[in-house]
Amino acid sequence: MRNQSKLAVEAAFLNVQDAAKYMGISVNTLYVWRHRRQGPPSFRMGPGGRVMYRWDLLDAWLSEQQQADSRSNLALNPLNKAPRQRERRRAA
Repeated sequence: MRNQSKLAVEAAFLNVQDAAKYMGISVNTLYVWRHRRQGPPSFRMGPGGRVMYRWDLLDAWLSEQQQADSRSNLALNPLNKAPRQRERRRAA
């Protein structure tokens, strides 16, 4: 029974090294994002205060980043908008 609960925790949470590997970035980048409060949500777990990431929140954050990028989200792509007409300047 103890092994099953440990496996459930390992499946739900990732440490910094595993989260960085999952995202395809360096551990240092993840620490910098955490310091700047720019990256995915994280928290400290346990008496040692290990930084951990919830798998589901990591996926949600990655999805948000994808939707915020104009190359991934066609609604944000400026090439899909009609060109604006320039206003003519009046001679003074």
